[in-house]
Amino acid sequence: MKFLMCVPNISEGKDLTLIDKIADAVKKTEKIKLLEASSDRDHNRSVFGYLGEPAPVLEATKRLTEIALEGIDMSRHKGDHPRMGAVDVVPFIPIRNISGEEALQVAYEFGDYLGGKGVPVYFYEDAASVTERKNLAEIRKGQYEALAEKLKEEVWKPDRGPALFNPKAGATAVGVRFPLIAFNVNLNTKNMEIADKIARSVRNLSGGYRYVRAIGVNLTELGQVQVSMNLTNYNKTPIHRVVETIRSEAARYGVTLASSEFVGPVPLNALEELVHFYLQAHDFNVNQIIETNLLD
Repeated sequence: MKFLMCVPNISEGKDLTLIDKIADAVKKTEKIKLLEASSDRDHNRSVFGYLGEPAPVLEATKRLTEIALEGIDMSRHKGDHPRMGAVDVVPFIPIRNISGEEALQVAYEFGDYLGGKGVPVYFYEDAASVTERKNLAEIRKGQYEALAEKLKEEVWKPDRGPALFNPKAGATAVGVRFPLIAFNVNLNTKNMEIADKIARSVRNLSGGYRYVRAIGVNLTELGQVQVSMNLTNYNKTPIHRVVETIRSEAARYGVTLASSEFVGPVPLNALEELVHFYLQAHDFNVNQIIETNLLD
């Protein structure tokens, strides 16, 4: 059996009625397993993770998109997380018995569908049409507010859909990628300057870790700030290394770590290194977990 995962991010984290409606539509798709539906009010963003065979995953993604495009108006959207569209990013992730080429075909088919609805679509990561579009941050640079002017540039002509600004829907990035981990660390301070400095110290673009993207986010309701990250290759930059760097950088300012969180599904293998590092169980491997053997 083939397993493909999809982890769409939508630009809505406050309207629980809409979020529940989307989650329900995914759950009701035949042969689909919903793994995660998480929302953040400060980010004003929700993440859904689900898997199944390629055809049902494509169908579930279309159902999610229909509801999100109807219920979200980007012209009124405010949130701390970078975004450029109502359905902001749609990554397809090969999990088991499915090739990257098969995942690409699903991504391209979804791009055709979304472009046909009048939404500009950019393919990124393994689906990118040009090298400059591999990096999601480059595609999303300037965010929704810069999109109208960006679409006028020949270099930013979308891969699918019209090169016209869609004020309600914005634009969408669609890709195929290695399992990314959305991971956040909250700090015991309200000082955004500290969060920004720490984010710069760990992210690749500022000279940090090659496979880390990071920004500082203000968590108003908690009275804290956050280093919000995407870890794009946990094999080459393990989670514990990033956490310990953040801990060390925070200590420079007399700040401690309050908590951390995973957003969306997490590969089991990514947690293996956490056991090695924090428990000093150097010979541990995921095959020792009872439930891992049930998957086969």
